[in-house]
This record gives sequence, structure tokens and C-alpha cells, in this order.
Amino acid sequence: MIKIYAMLVGFAFFTGATFNLAKFSLDYFSTASAASWRFGMAAFLMVLILGLQKKIRWSTIRSYGTAYTILGVIGIFGFNVLFFFGMKYTSSLNGALIMATNPLLTSILAFFILKTPLTRRQIIGILFALAGVILVLTQGSWEIIQTLSISVGDFLVLMGNLCWALYGVLGRKYLKESSSLETTTYTMVVGAICLVLLSLFLPSPQPLGHVALAAWGAILFMAVFTSVLGYLWWNKAMEMIGAGKASLFFNLVPVVTLFLSVMTGTPVYISQLSGTVLVISGVLISTGIIKFKKGQRRISANI
Repeated sequence: MIKIYAMLVGFAFFTGATFNLAKFSLDYFSTASAASWRFGMAAFLMVLILGLQKKIRWSTIRSYGTAYTILGVIGIFGFNVLFFFGMKYTSSLNGALIMATNPLLTSILAFFILKTPLTRRQIIGILFALAGVILVLTQGSWEIIQTLSISVGDFLVLMGNLCWALYGVLGRKYLKESSSLETTTYTMVVGAICLVLLSLFLPSPQPLGHVALAAWGAILFMAVFTSVLGYLWWNKAMEMIGAGKASLFFNLVPVVTLFLSVMTGTPVYISQLSGTVLVISGVLISTGIIKFKKGQRRISANI
């Protein structure tokens, strides 16, 4: 289990770095174009990996073709389009707070769709992590929380959040005989095709010949580390420990983004450090590393 949790931490790190890289790349690409290049490269690499490992099973494709298509449209295409377009019309704070509700939303969907019970430990972990993310992003200001409003952008990000939660939960329900490698590959191919088609109707800020090498590097990093390794590790974790626990690690994403911002000279506040502690505590409580027994906290190595 330690390996699974390490994968989820890696996923959170790559995803957290992606926000900065995506923002940079959008100076050269349209939203759909950046996403299509990223997932086009990633899908090619995934098919290559699957082929080299000789794990392309045509019987699996025939059996789960419809499910792969639906999940690709929802989890790859839907999530990215709704999220990035939503961020055009809302603030980064609003978007981050909405995405921080993903563990709660995933656990609720898992409860209704998978009949997965919500344990007290899991609920406490969710609340700790969510409180931590809110504290980090609002710097402990109640006024900021009070002034948040649901705009068109907020609604689009919320729908993207729903797509991401559904991707994991529905994958567990309908792709029981599909490996995490197969699920990642085939859903990514479907999502990439949809993103390429959309990019044909949205011109990029600059011709491809004028795109800076650094921007291509950002796209390549997101394709290899976030889309290939990140999605592989995410699907593997969902398969091994369940949607509710795995989705908690999504709360680490804004924390990673915070640390990367600090490296560029952004000051750190007490509220942000406190929020980081709450987020990490929430993950540890939910996964059972920190246990409460008879009023005592106990560190366990039973993972």
C-alpha cells in the first residue's frame, strides 16, 4: 500500500505543477489546442506502452468500447474543457475552492453509485483536508469566503469537477475487468480525439511556427508526467484503495502549487502553513496512518 500512496503523492505533485505550466502554455496555444497537443502526445505514448507490453486485448476493447468512450468524453474531454473554459470567467481562488470539494463529491457519488459506505474516519479526513485547502487559498480571511459568488465560470468548473469524480467512480463500476493501463490508454485516446476536433474551431494566439521552445517543453511535461504517469497512477490507486480515499489526495494539488509558487518568491503566511498541516492531516486520517483510539493519536504502519 505504501507504493500506492507514493503514486498518489506523485500524481498530486505533477498535477500541481501543471497549473503553472498550463497558464504559461496558453500564451501560445488556445485552450483546446494546448489540451489536444498534451493528450495527443500522451495517448500516443500510452498506446506505445500498451503495445510494447503486448497487453492490447481486442476482446477487452470490444467488451468495454462503449464504457471507454463514455469515460473518455467525461473524464478527459469534459473535465479539461469545462475546467479551463471555466477558469476564463472566474478567479483562481474560486476555481481552486470548487476543485477542493472533489473528495467529498467523489465519496458521495461512490456512496450512491457503488454503495460504498462513508466511514467516520473518512468523513473526518475529508473535512480536515477541505478546511485546510480553504485556509490555504483564503489566507484565513472570512471576508473572502463571504464574497464568493456562483458565476458562469464557477458553474463550469463545478461541472468539470463532477466529470472528474464521475470518471473515477464509473470506471470502478463498469470497467472491473479492465486494467488501469487499459483504462487510461483507451479513455485518453477518446478524449484526445475529441479535444483535437474542438481545437480545429478555436484558433491559437500564435502560429505553431512561432511557439517558443519552452512552451513545447511545458506541453511535453504535462503529456508525459501529468497525463501518462499521473493518470496511470491515479487509475491504479482507484483500483486498489477505492475512489473515496484516492480522491482525497486531490487536496494536495493546491498545496503543491503553493510550494512551487513560494519557490518563485511568493511569501508564505501562517494561515497557509496551517492549511497545509490540515490538508496533510486529513489525508493521513482518511488513509488510516493516523488513528484515534481512546482519545490518543497513534501512528500506524499497517499500510
